Amino acid sequence: MIYLDSSVALAHLLTELRTPSGHFWREPMIASRLLEYEIWNRLNARKLDRSHGDEARALLGRMSLLELAPPVLERALEPFPIPVRTLDAIHLASIEFLRSRGQRIELASYDERLLAGARALGISLADL
Repeated sequence: MIYLDSSVALAHLLTELRTPSGHFWREPMIASRLLEYEIWNRLNARKLDRSHGDEARALLGRMSLLELAPPVLERALEPFPIPVRTLDAIHLASIEFLRSRGQRIELASYDERLLAGARALGISLADL
């Protein structure tokens, strides 16, 4: 299963040059509920909510969203092997929560700091 980060979701929604191929989007996907807030924050900041809103809703609607539950947030409060930003800690804690329940997860991200945190935790990376 693919854990989708906002960097990849926004690259897709904003039709940036770096975006995964079509088959990537047919994979089962999951993300933290945080992804919804990150996407809408960026679209609203750029005043793209009307032009990109339907596509954003469709993208979010096709994936499972992991709630910001106490076990995830508690893990985010703990130390990580390398320094991480607050939102990255929540994403990494979400992935660790899923892995602790037997899920095979690959992180899809273009964010080098998040990827470094994932590598430090032994999280598999999606081939983008």
